[in-house]
Amino acid sequence: MLSHGKGCELFDTEGRRYLDMAAGVAVCAVGHGHPRHAAAIGEQAARLGHVSNYFYNDVNIRLAVELCRRTGFSRAFFCNSGAEANEAMLKMARRHFHAEGQVERFQVLAFDNSFHGRTMGALALTGQAKYQQGFGPGVGGITHLPYNDLAAVEAAMNPSVAAIFVEPVQGEGGAIPARVEFLQGLRRLCDQHGALLMVDEIQTGIGRTGAFLAYEHAGIRPDAVALAKGLGGGFPIGSVLCGEKLAGALPPGTHGSTFGGNPLACAAALSVLEILDDERLIDHARRMGAHLGDRLRQAAEAHPTLFEGERGLGLLRGLVLRPGADARAALARVREQGVLLTAAGERTLRFTPPLVVTEAQLDEAVQRTVAALREA
Repeated sequence: MLSHGKGCELFDTEGRRYLDMAAGVAVCAVGHGHPRHAAAIGEQAARLGHVSNYFYNDVNIRLAVELCRRTGFSRAFFCNSGAEANEAMLKMARRHFHAEGQVERFQVLAFDNSFHGRTMGALALTGQAKYQQGFGPGVGGITHLPYNDLAAVEAAMNPSVAAIFVEPVQGEGGAIPARVEFLQGLRRLCDQHGALLMVDEIQTGIGRTGAFLAYEHAGIRPDAVALAKGLGGGFPIGSVLCGEKLAGALPPGTHGSTFGGNPLACAAALSVLEILDDERLIDHARRMGAHLGDRLRQAAEAHPTLFEGERGLGLLRGLVLRPGADARAALARVREQGVLLTAAGERTLRFTPPLVVTEAQLDEAVQRTVAALREA
């Protein structure tokens, strides 16, 4: 049972130390107990906690301006989580074409092995049947295609396609990056067919891959992007950013969120962005990501009977176990060695440490992970 943390270290109620290579599934971007983050939340809680989105608040506007400044978008919608952000993007895509008089244009293309959340709309976008079992008929009009297969997408494009939803890295699917030419090809196909490109940056955004948003590595610009996880640094917040093309897609009364734009959450997010800048954490994530990739690759090459390989981008990395391995059992063994990881896909150990992680901490985490599995 965990009780407190500092930076990339967590401690349980018995005082045992753990290296946190999970960060709450890529959430705690600036680590645990960052003094500036904690102070921002405390100061805002004493000033104004919640007013609902019936009214503007100064922190909400400041965050919207800051996110738009960094990304080149002009509009921001705030909610509470990544699933809600993807729900909003799905509704935005469909209602945009309805408002344009193209009511037949509601089909959405998504990808096998993807993960977009656990609400019914986000679940329908998710390309993994195991998450959908037992919930009955899902939201219709969504087709799943092979990831990184541009020819399959081109063959599926038709006048009824409203949007393509894609993750720049399939985090839950096993830390699988999209190829640069795949993302560029999606942008081109959307332009050719008049469809929207919607990018899910919930796990990859806020500097995790060594760029503020992961699609920047491909040099593309989507029509809308979903953010969450690292944005609040541990405080729940989600957001959708878009340009003027989609500014009227969800007019007042068509969508909302009681806690969306909550000043407390927005203060937490603003502090995360300030810390990213002042501590140069995006550049740091790029360097640490390269270092982690090297260490995981070396571990896989040195222990081919344990590991199949390494993959990922920045500080979203996966160490792939050999076929037949049980990732959940491996997690328990690694935890006994004082390292916290998560499983992704069928047999991938996922590393998503706080962006403040050091080389020494990464080296220790990889060494302990390998040691735990060798002993087993």
